[in-house]
Amino acid sequence: MSVILEDRPVETVRSEVIDQLIMNYSHGELSYQAFERRLDQAMEFQCNKELKELTQDLPLAVDKAFVESKKQDMTPNFRQEETEDVDYMINIFSGSTRSGAFKLPKELRYFSIFSGTEIDLTHAQFCQDIVRIKIFSLFSGDNIYVPENVNVISKAFCIFGSIDNEVATNANTNAPTIIIEGLSIFSGVDIEIKRSMKEKFVEFADSLKKMFS
Repeated sequence: MSVILEDRPVETVRSEVIDQLIMNYSHGELSYQAFERRLDQAMEFQCNKELKELTQDLPLAVDKAFVESKKQDMTPNFRQEETEDVDYMINIFSGSTRSGAFKLPKELRYFSIFSGTEIDLTHAQFCQDIVRIKIFSLFSGDNIYVPENVNVISKAFCIFGSIDNEVATNANTNAPTIIIEGLSIFSGVDIEIKRSMKEKFVEFADSLKKMFS
C-alpha cells in the first residue's frame, strides 16, 4: 500500500489531504489552530508519507457535497449571457476602485493619468469567454486583481514603465481568458491574484463551517 502511495504525484496527495483537512475542520473535528497548523504543513511537505500522516486521525472523508461546494467556490463566476460591449474608468489626478460582484463587460477601458486605478475581478461575473482590459497609464500606479483559475494574457507595452504579470496562465480551455492590452508610460501596472493559496483555503473552509454550525 505504501509503495502505491509513494508512486502517486505529490501534488495529487497534497490536494486530497487539504480537502480532508477542510472537511474535518468545517464539521468541527479540528480546532482552527489545529487546522491552520496542519494546513501550513500540508502546503510545505514534499513527501507523500508525511502528507498522509496529517489526516490519519481524522474521522471524516470527503463526500460528494464537499466536491460540489469546492467546485462552485474555487472556479470563476462564469455565466454566459449578454453584457455591455464597453465600459470605462477614467482617473485624472485621482484614484478609483472597481470591485465586488459586478458584471464584466466584453471590454473594459481605463485611463489613469497621474492617478491610481484598482480593478478587482475576484468576485466579478464573467459573461464571455474572453474579456479585454485596455489600459492607458501615465505617471500612475495601477493594480488589476484577477480570480484564481482564469487565463491571463498580457499584451500591453511599456515606455519607461513596467507591467508585472504574476498570474500564470493555466491553459484551461474551459476557463475565461483575460487579455490585457494598451500602454504604460512612466507607470507601474501589477496583475496578480488577491488571495494567497492559504487564504483561499481558509475562506472556503470558514464558509463551509458556517453552513454546518
